[in-house]
Amino acid sequence: MKRIILLTFLILIITTLTNAQDKGTIRGTVYDANTGETLVGVSVVIKDTYTGTATDLDGKFSLDTEPGTYDLQLSFISFQTLVIEDVEVKSGEVTVLNDLRLNESSVELEDVVVTASAIRNTEAALQTMKRKSSVMLDGISAAKIELIGDGTAVEAAKRVTGVTVEEGKYVYVRGLGDRYSKTTLNNMEIPGLDPDRNSLQMDIFPTNIIDNMMVSKNFTADLPADFTGGLMNITTKDFPDRKIFNVSAGMEFNPQVHFNADYLTYDGGKTDFLGFDDGTRALPDFIPDENDLLATPSNGQTINDFVNQFTPTLGAQTQSTFADYSMGIAFGNQLNIGSDKNKNAKLGYIFSLSYKASSDFDDNVLYGDYKMNTNPANYEMIYSTIQKGAVGERNILIGALGGLAYKNNFNKIRLTAMRLQNGTSSAGQFSIDNNGAAASQSGYFATSDQLQYNQRSLTNMLLHGTHVFDEKNWEVDWRISPTFSTSDEPDIRKTAFTHEDDGDIVFNSGAAGYPSRIWRELNEINNSSKVDLTKDYTLWSKNAVLKFGLNHSYKKRDYEVVKMGYQLNQLSVTFPRADASLVLKPENIYDGTSGFLYMIPESSPSNEYESSVHNTAMYLSNEFYPLKKLKSVIGLRVENFVMRHTGQDQNGSRKLDNEKVLESTDFFPSINVIYEVTENQNLRASYSRTVARPSFKELSFAQIIDPLSNTIFNGGLYAVDEWGGNLRETFINNVDLRWELFRDKGQSVSTSVFYKDFDAPIELVRLTSSVTSTEYQPRNVGDGTLYGVEFEFNRNLDLISPLLKHFNISGNITLTHSEIEMTESEFNSRKAFEKEGQNIKQTRDMAGQSPYVINGGIGYNNLETGLSGGLFYNVKGETLSIVGAGVFPDMYLEPFHSLNFSLSKKLGEEKRTKIDFKISNLLDQTQKSSFKSYEAEDKPYSIYHPGRSFSLGLSFQF
Repeated sequence: MKRIILLTFLILIITTLTNAQDKGTIRGTVYDANTGETLVGVSVVIKDTYTGTATDLDGKFSLDTEPGTYDLQLSFISFQTLVIEDVEVKSGEVTVLNDLRLNESSVELEDVVVTASAIRNTEAALQTMKRKSSVMLDGISAAKIELIGDGTAVEAAKRVTGVTVEEGKYVYVRGLGDRYSKTTLNNMEIPGLDPDRNSLQMDIFPTNIIDNMMVSKNFTADLPADFTGGLMNITTKDFPDRKIFNVSAGMEFNPQVHFNADYLTYDGGKTDFLGFDDGTRALPDFIPDENDLLATPSNGQTINDFVNQFTPTLGAQTQSTFADYSMGIAFGNQLNIGSDKNKNAKLGYIFSLSYKASSDFDDNVLYGDYKMNTNPANYEMIYSTIQKGAVGERNILIGALGGLAYKNNFNKIRLTAMRLQNGTSSAGQFSIDNNGAAASQSGYFATSDQLQYNQRSLTNMLLHGTHVFDEKNWEVDWRISPTFSTSDEPDIRKTAFTHEDDGDIVFNSGAAGYPSRIWRELNEINNSSKVDLTKDYTLWSKNAVLKFGLNHSYKKRDYEVVKMGYQLNQLSVTFPRADASLVLKPENIYDGTSGFLYMIPESSPSNEYESSVHNTAMYLSNEFYPLKKLKSVIGLRVENFVMRHTGQDQNGSRKLDNEKVLESTDFFPSINVIYEVTENQNLRASYSRTVARPSFKELSFAQIIDPLSNTIFNGGLYAVDEWGGNLRETFINNVDLRWELFRDKGQSVSTSVFYKDFDAPIELVRLTSSVTSTEYQPRNVGDGTLYGVEFEFNRNLDLISPLLKHFNISGNITLTHSEIEMTESEFNSRKAFEKEGQNIKQTRDMAGQSPYVINGGIGYNNLETGLSGGLFYNVKGETLSIVGAGVFPDMYLEPFHSLNFSLSKKLGEEKRTKIDFKISNLLDQTQKSSFKSYEAEDKPYSIYHPGRSFSLGLSFQF
């Protein structure tokens, strides 16, 4: 099978390099100027010749001819003929005519004549699509991406109005967090490399394989119901307009990180550079019974052999690190394979391979845990534990995508496969200050080494077919997309030395604890399938569209944790210094007669679970004009959602065996009304009902520790405090109003007002009963409301002066107000620790919602010189992240002012070579989250300094 695939790609490459070297090719896409939809069957001929073709089901055409300059004529029944003059065709090259639009004609009019050089408005079709869309839509096309020169999807996403990019890879809309945002690939749900996020990691997609990126800001029945802020869909290319053979390389330098002799790392496996462990960190194949690992003379040899199976490395080491680097290659083309009976049959292919190695280092990381003072007159918070130290991280990301597609005039079938491999190795050294004056704290000082590795993989396939029945105005679209993903953390190591008051350095179970090693393994299967049927018809003498379809999604996750803890067979062991390399010396390992160290399993059965989901949906939607300028889109979606769980709680009192933990059949109506004020101006109003459901991890008994911050996540099934373990979904009612105005050259301005009503939203809450440890849990809190306004604009600066015609300014401002009506238990727990002068109300901020989001940028693009660049700014307002209660204060994410600069230059007569230069985090901002309490000074929960980075990239288009 592998040989067949390899041979197929070799044939395609050879065919591409040798095909039509004498002739040239004209390709283009034809749109209905009124609706923005592509037109099937448009006649495309070279004027005054018999050479011609017709557009296929995507509205695209491809025409081979001898080199020269021609006039091209486009004609279609009931549309005005379009003649394009002076189309230049070069030998062996492709001439692409962007956005050819035909206007309807009720009377016989003269032909419209334009010159090929005038067809430069690459955003015209996208603007028409947004203007005529049933939903509030924003996006960016492949033509615009190519024009700007963005290298990855995450860079292109920053150009989309209303979008915020966090952590350099995740896309959120309107300031709502991950729970209410969603990302799909080719209109199909796939998990990202982080299985607990709705948002797909966006920096994995090179832009040369992307056809467009569109954000739906409100819900319609044909979309999945589990998004509220926005849904971004990435569509990959299947038939490249011109041959792609692109090679790129880049380097990035951060003075804080690279060539720093203090960078922390540790010895891993030989395949770490490929993003996966070679077995160095793996659990032994055989783990003896716990009774055989107890420190008795008869078990001595078993203990010694078992301990020595593990790598002895427990401590971090310093080492200078090289600059970040990346490489990529992409190639693709479309081939005419038509016969006499099927002249327009085409085969398209595309392939992309990328590799990125990056490092991060911060020698001033801080994690804190604070409580409020129980004295009502004392406003300042008191710390429980503060960790300070340094963390080094090495990240490897490899991505491969390949696709084959076949189409003729009325049918298209495509097969796409994607593989992502990600490996992250981190090493940290910390000092730990535990405050004995804080409630339930023992009080100690310690130093620790923490080593961690995470390897994640994702394999996705898409089989997609589209069939148009032209005479009956039916279209059938079906898709099947299985995904297999893993997330493994082999051999997480933590070694903490307690520094006693008398100067002794020891392991103390009542203080910093004994050394430990953890293995976590997650495997997930996700299979999505859907079929959509569309019927164009006439209602009240106006065009109307009827849509209905079926969707099914199946997900299954297996999660397992194995923990090994080192123990001492002596009451006290003192070390000469806090050096982790001393711990696993051969003479320290117990062998029955000497040594003091042995290892036993410490895993809890609650940390193993198996969960599955079946989500079956059907929908019906009708788009029609009840009045001349009033378009209505009314739809109803029904989803049957069943989640099952196998697992047990911490004490074993509650066990589930493939039992239903969430089951519902829900109706999601949507009404969208668009009043077409003028040809380029709309008033929109919409109502919809959507849902936010808990994830597998949230709807479990699992206790998951973060080794770096030492915080513990508890699954929502775990009954603790007043919480009964009955986590359920959140339902949201959405109302949106929008005015939008579209101008030429991709310019637009819009103003929106929105309101959302939340029924029992899920938020991360601090556990009040866990006073000795820092623990959180997802819970349904009181009902919430959110309302806001949004202003967006995109404007060329030629209105100021013709000299500024290449400059563009864009931005959006979102202002929101959110409220959660607290439950009685939360309100009472806050009231019990009310400070003097404080009046706690029944409402508070909604977790995850920013009070404001500002995106802005000024860009420059000169197509003739190949020079483009821009300065882009983004900030989110202070956002409640973890809900406090009792003596535990709320935790907020602080604003991060992101300012980035980019500059690119295309070189050569044909602009095939491109150089990119970028500066990230120009303001050298710090990422910070803080505890906040009434009249108290803010105290840090975490502080991280990403530093300022400079990158240089080079790409060449063969």
